[in-house]
Amino acid sequence: MRIPSFPTIVRTFYTLTNATSRALPPHKALLPFTRGTVLKSMPTIPFLGSLFSSAASRDMSYPVQKSDDEWQAVLNKEQFRVLREKGTESPFTGEYDKHMPSSGVYTCAACDAPLYKATHKFKSGCGWPAYFDSIPGAVTRHTDRTFGMARTEIVCSNCGGHLGHVFKGEGYPTPTDERHCVNSVSLRFAQGDGEEKSKA
Repeated sequence: MRIPSFPTIVRTFYTLTNATSRALPPHKALLPFTRGTVLKSMPTIPFLGSLFSSAASRDMSYPVQKSDDEWQAVLNKEQFRVLREKGTESPFTGEYDKHMPSSGVYTCAACDAPLYKATHKFKSGCGWPAYFDSIPGAVTRHTDRTFGMARTEIVCSNCGGHLGHVFKGEGYPTPTDERHCVNSVSLRFAQGDGEEKSKA
């Protein structure tokens, strides 16, 4: 008997979890699906997202407060999934993964608050934009120790939008030995230093 490859198992798990998480009759969730459909995107795994997300970030109050309907009106579907539902974009697909400007600022895609300077960005090869530090006070950290793992979620301090996670001690030659692994859809890039926005 041939054992399926690891990527096939992961895609099947993603698809089944996504299909069964919707309000569909059980027989529809088990219908066969085509390989093309599975490869189009990697949807959020709802039950894993709830296990790995930080309860502290959901309970905090942020300066920018909007309902889900208001966020859906200003964010596209993928931005809403990542920023508000704590999803993750597929690796090596984001607009800012290989974006390496010499100056400028990365802002929150939801509220436009300055988060990272271009000089904070470095090449990590992880598949998502990587920064060794953030603009002071722009990013809030929440530690989640689910399953005995220490993961640190990072969110925008202005609106609470999910950015990604911080990893420490990986040995990158950066001043902080940290990697802020950020979803590209959580960001926008602007030329300038961002100081005028942070004062507003």
